[in-house]
Amino acid sequence: MMSLSTQVLLARHKDTTRYFAVKVLQKKIILKKKEQKHIMAERSVLMKNIKHPFLVGLHCSFQTVDKLYFVLDFVNGGELFYHLQRERVFLEPRARFYAAEIASALGYLHSLHIVYRDLKPENILLDSQGHIVLTDFGLCKEGLEPTGTTTTFCGTPEYLAPEVLQKQAYDRTVDWWCLGSVLYEMLYGLPPFYSRNTAEMYNNILHQTPVLKPNVSNAGRELLEGLLQKDRTRRLGAKDDFLELKYHSFFSPVSWEELMAKKIPPPFVPSVSSPTDLRHFDPEFTHLPVSSSLCSDSMAVTSSMKEAAGAFPGFSYGPPEEQSFM
Repeated sequence: MMSLSTQVLLARHKDTTRYFAVKVLQKKIILKKKEQKHIMAERSVLMKNIKHPFLVGLHCSFQTVDKLYFVLDFVNGGELFYHLQRERVFLEPRARFYAAEIASALGYLHSLHIVYRDLKPENILLDSQGHIVLTDFGLCKEGLEPTGTTTTFCGTPEYLAPEVLQKQAYDRTVDWWCLGSVLYEMLYGLPPFYSRNTAEMYNNILHQTPVLKPNVSNAGRELLEGLLQKDRTRRLGAKDDFLELKYHSFFSPVSWEELMAKKIPPPFVPSVSSPTDLRHFDPEFTHLPVSSSLCSDSMAVTSSMKEAAGAFPGFSYGPPEEQSFM
């Protein structure tokens, strides 16, 4: 899977034969786009959430002269986006299961004073058992206290909260707005304010009420109304954050203790024949050749060279039990 500045490669550890996803980033493009802070924030967040069941785990990070590398859990059940495109909508029990796992992951990040800020189906993966794995922490905001706010304009158009669009101060409730948008999409097939015309979509986000058709339960519609409240101070989660969602009637069938222990059978299990089965990823990405430049400077630079480079000091990371990665 690739973009102009990023490639995600499948790699196998030569000693353990375990598979990993290796995210490769081009330094010159990052520097040109002035995204150093985003990359270092992603590394910092990845180091903190390594043990949460619904957040992708970081095993190590390192750099060469012109590239940065994250070695991450390999998750091959496909993006939620991919499955939504194929099935269009999910039945309510399935949507509730995914929303619960996502909410628990966001609540955990909030407990660490981290706001995710870019929840969308493309950043939500399914593992081979059918559980959620949240990825891509480049837009996270760290150090935001429960009553703290920030003003950076960032996110994905379809899922932007009104206060972000209006360039007002916003807080962690932007994540609950995004969850409401993703849950709406799972239940109804499109984001709540979607339009092909971006200006019209932004106007809808600011001024229109989401259409809540009765094929969704009363509890589901009530939850969506709470999450998609345009006034962030009245939005579900504004007072007690994740706890307000946890005890909402929509989630009453969920045993949160069992959910966190992955003891609730997922409502959908991706058909995966092996650790290298990529059928749930778009062939447009998986069939692309690996850039030969990836191998041109494969030897990791020394600590002194990293510090001399200056742009990404302290990027490399390897816990003691994973030193063989380095």
